[in-house]
Amino acid sequence: MSKQFKVVAVSGSVQQPSRTLVLLKALVERLGQQLPIEVRLVELARIGPQFAGVLRREALPAAVQEDLQAIESADLLIAASPVYRASYTGLFKHLFDFVHHEALKNVPVLLAATGGSDRHALIIDHQLRPLFGFFQALSLPVGVYASETDFTHYGISSAQVLERIERAVESALLSLVPDVRRNASAA
Repeated sequence: MSKQFKVVAVSGSVQQPSRTLVLLKALVERLGQQLPIEVRLVELARIGPQFAGVLRREALPAAVQEDLQAIESADLLIAASPVYRASYTGLFKHLFDFVHHEALKNVPVLLAATGGSDRHALIIDHQLRPLFGFFQALSLPVGVYASETDFTHYGISSAQVLERIERAVESALLSLVPDVRRNASAA
């Protein structure tokens, strides 16, 4: 396969170190083992201070404008946020407030989240899916949620989370390369 897919991975975490970033990088790494990808990592912990008080897209710094253009032209978007007060972080939402409302139409989006306990796992279905539904993006059916107990020293230590990563990446592959499904069923 000669096509290189543009993958933009957005970490909604505003802290360093970040379990959300660890999970995001694991998803990107596994996807890169399966498919030729060009990755752009957008970290709110890094760029958040540059746009937190900005109200209009034209007032954004050039670096944030470039991140937005990358998001709007992605073949696949991976969006991950820690749970904060039962939802994604405010800066995560603020970033997507600058994304053109039609830019993500039909773009596959792999959703991921981290939280303090399993009680927050529904963020994917109750918060992230509706946000990307507004954009008419194609939220992939398999999302990945990990709680604090799934990590050891900011490394993923849960076999269940690693399995969910595999299933999510498989779903992403099918969305990017539909022939994979046809070829698999023909075999």
